[in-house]
Order: sequence, then structure tokens, then C-alpha cells
Amino acid sequence: AVAGGMLERGRGQIVFISSVSGKVAAPGTSVYSATKFGLRGFALGLREDLHGTGVGVSTIYPGFIRDAGMFADTKVTLPRGVGTRTPEQVANAVLRAIRDNPAEITVAALEQSLGALLAGVSHSLVASLQRRLGGTTVSKQIPAAQKRKR
Repeated sequence: AVAGGMLERGRGQIVFISSVSGKVAAPGTSVYSATKFGLRGFALGLREDLHGTGVGVSTIYPGFIRDAGMFADTKVTLPRGVGTRTPEQVANAVLRAIRDNPAEITVAALEQSLGALLAGVSHSLVASLQRRLGGTTVSKQIPAAQKRKR
């Protein structure tokens, strides 16, 4: 429905906000990751459906974002060496998506971006690294910190 007017005009950009969990699953995130993987497939398929129409489709994959949003609300402390990004970096990615029409933009710290890339090649390797580096602990803390919102 959102593409209708854009198709009539022959231009436009649909931007989805997903999560790095749409590229790599973490312990305790099966349902959340499933929704984000599903969004990735939908967006990539829609991008192909709209190819050549002047209407683009991009998806933004934020990692841990400080100062605003779901992760920031939890106040969970990440393991040492795990970085975050800012809401402004997400906003800049949205502007880049509108301007340049890339299929995907990952807005995550280097280790998360690398993990997402490697997960496409070897999920087992990334899952093992997540467990060893404290991913299971963080995956338990985040939903516990969000219980008040349910």
C-alpha cells in the first residue's frame, strides 16, 4: 500500500528499520530474530519486485544503540569491548538509504558488524564466539529489563 503513490510518481524510497538480529541470531532471541530475519527477506524480495520502477527499498540494521531506543531503555551493561552506536548514526543511515538506495546498511559497532558478516558464512562460529564473550548473559538481561513494558 505504501508503494502505490510512489509507483504512480515513479520515484520513492521505502526504508525499514530492523536489527542486527536480522542477520545473526543470539541466545535467547529466537522469536525476536525470527521477526527480523523475516523483515530482511520481505524487504529484499520487495526490493526485487520494485526494481526498475524508480522506487527503492533499503533496510537499516542497528546493533546496540545508546541514548535512545530498546537497548538504551534496558540500562544493561555490555561485556567489555562491545561497542554501541548513536541514534544520530541510525538517522544518518536512513538519510543515506533515501539518497543512495543501498539494499542494506548495518549500523553497529565493528565487532557486531563483523559478526553479522561472518554469520552469513558460519553461524556456528559466531554462535560459539557469542557464548564465549558473554552474549548469553546479555541476552538474558535485556528481556528481563524490558518486562515492565509488557
